Amino acid sequence: MRRHLLSVDDVDADEIAALFATATEMHDVQRRQVKKLPALRGRTVINLFFEDSTRTRSSFEIAGKWLSADTVNITGKGSSASKGESLRDTVRTIAAMGVDALVMRHGASGSAQQVAQWVDASVVNAGDGTHEHPSQALLDAYTLQQRIGALEGRHVVMVGDLTHSRVFRSNVKCLTKLGAEVTVVAPPTLMPSGVEAWSREAGFTTSYDLDEVLPKADAVMMLRVQRERMAGGYFPSAREYTVGYGLTRDRLDVLGPDVPICHPGPMNRGLEIAADAADAAQSLVLDQVSAGVAVRMAILYHLLAGEDS
Repeated sequence: MRRHLLSVDDVDADEIAALFATATEMHDVQRRQVKKLPALRGRTVINLFFEDSTRTRSSFEIAGKWLSADTVNITGKGSSASKGESLRDTVRTIAAMGVDALVMRHGASGSAQQVAQWVDASVVNAGDGTHEHPSQALLDAYTLQQRIGALEGRHVVMVGDLTHSRVFRSNVKCLTKLGAEVTVVAPPTLMPSGVEAWSREAGFTTSYDLDEVLPKADAVMMLRVQRERMAGGYFPSAREYTVGYGLTRDRLDVLGPDVPICHPGPMNRGLEIAADAADAAQSLVLDQVSAGVAVRMAILYHLLAGEDS
C-alpha cells in the first residue's frame, strides 16, 4: 500500500483484497472482551475534521485506539483555522509535532491531495468536498462482500444525490475494480455533469428510472440527499423525490428479502429511504458501521505498520 490513501485510485484490486483480509482479522477484535492490539503502539494519529461527522470520525478514533496508537481529535471550530489560520499553516503546525498520520475531512475538493504535499505524515482522505471518500467505499464493498460473497459480476445499484456525493465517486471506482456491474440512478438534476463520458471510461451505466433497474439488482445502495449543499431547485418537493427515487415500502417488496440494502449515513428517513427499508432484515446499515471500524483499522495498520511503512 502506498504512503497515503487519498483516493480509491491509490489501491489496486490485490491491495483491496489484502486490506479486506486484514479487516476480517480486525473484525474479530471487535468481538473480544478486551479490544486492543499493540500494532501501532508509539504512533500518533490526528483526526482533523473541518466538517461534521459521527461515523467516520468516531470509527477512525476507535480504530486508532484499538491498535494502541495515540489518537487526537481536532475539529475546524476547535483549531486556529477558526481564527483565520490557513489550512497549510494548520496542517504544517500539527505535522511539526511529530505525528505519524493525519486523517482529514475538508469541504474543499482536492484538499487531501494538497495536504499530502505539505506534510511528511501519512494522509488519509476522510472526505474532501464532492471529490472522494475512499475509506467509505472500501468499507461498503467489504460489507457487501461479507454478505453476498465475491462481487465479480454482481449488479450493484446506487441511487440518489450523485451530484454532491463523494461516496458515489469512490464507490464506483472501488466496485468496478472488484468486478461488480454498477448502475447509478438519479433524477436528471442530480446526475453529475459529464457522467456519461466517465461511465463509458469507467465501465458503469446510468439510468433515470429506478423502477426499471431495481428488479435486476443484487444489492442496492441508497445515497443521502445532501440538502446542506443545495441552493434549491434540484427537485420540486421532498415528496416528489421520494415518489421517483426513494426506497419506499412498495420498492422494498420489489427487491425481495435477499437483496442487501446499504446506506453510508446519515439517513434522511422518509426521503431517500423508508423506515421499513432502513430497518429491514436485509439492511446492512449497522453492518457498515461495524465494518467501518475494522476496515479503518486495516487502513491504519497497512499505512503505519505494514512492510513498507
